Amino acid sequence: MTQASILQQGTIHCFPAGLRDEQGKLVNAEVSAVLYDGKRLILASDKPIPGEERSAVFALPMTSQGPDDSELDYFTTPLIKQAVKYEDFALTTDARYVLATTGFDRIDDVSHDLNAYNHLLIWPLGEPDKVQVVDPDPRDGVEGSLELRNKLDHAIGFPYYKIEGLATIPGERGDGLLLFGIREQGQAHDDFAYVSRVVGAHYEISDRGNLVLIDEMREIYTFDPGEHESVRFECGLSSLEYDPYHGRLYLVNSFETEQEGPHIGGYLWVISLEDLHAGKRPTLVTSPEGDALEFEHKAEGLAVLDHERLFVAYDNDRHLGLGSVDERDERHACEAPYTLLRVS
Repeated sequence: MTQASILQQGTIHCFPAGLRDEQGKLVNAEVSAVLYDGKRLILASDKPIPGEERSAVFALPMTSQGPDDSELDYFTTPLIKQAVKYEDFALTTDARYVLATTGFDRIDDVSHDLNAYNHLLIWPLGEPDKVQVVDPDPRDGVEGSLELRNKLDHAIGFPYYKIEGLATIPGERGDGLLLFGIREQGQAHDDFAYVSRVVGAHYEISDRGNLVLIDEMREIYTFDPGEHESVRFECGLSSLEYDPYHGRLYLVNSFETEQEGPHIGGYLWVISLEDLHAGKRPTLVTSPEGDALEFEHKAEGLAVLDHERLFVAYDNDRHLGLGSVDERDERHACEAPYTLLRVS
């Protein structure tokens, strides 16, 4: 049994209060991805953050007192600013490169207008200005991981899907196994089912510092969180995170439902790599009292900080309530709630 207790909760100011977009609408913080690089948290919003000096990807120090949002560092390399709807980060298994994926949930095969939603990016740790697109279309030079999208199409088998998880784990070939977590799949954006499914392929890092897939993209794992008696609402996968300290994989579910009134939240699962490959069920992380650890916010990002601490980032969309995270009733639109957990 894996248990988790809350060490700290709070909010991160992701940009100046009152920031508005070109249409004059208040910009809302929707943090969907987080990564810890050993010193800093790297976070991403699945909505653009306007301003020449800003982007949807930014970093801030992680101190002994928690995240320090007084020192925001926005990643403004054009390729990073260009990609839209970031959903998850991962480190390569050697911890030398950062990977970032968008949702891959829309495409226009004729105009290329929606290519920005189809990016897997890679850059050396600490050097985001050296970012590259993984598996781009080699024929016309259009930016976007369009060859990778073709491989995802084949492995997933549905015309519509949404990627929300990304991780690398040790593999049998190359430099490791690259995993994508699928949250939605179906016939169209308004005709889909929530799923918790993982597809992947082995990869190598090339001499040019890019990621190359070296075998076929295929299904790696799937499970139904609703089969667990403690799961109260229909869930979809919202993050993957490899824990190198214990050789295991974390899977995050989140839900957003009008069932029994509006509810948002999520669950945390853990599985050994041996059980992952054997297709066994993951273990639901519980509270110290043995109850299911149910997040009161929409958990979308997870980062392993060390051998016992996890950082959870929430994307509550337009929900402003803070619950137990803060004594205030509501967050400002520029704030993203978070939880720091200790796992045992």
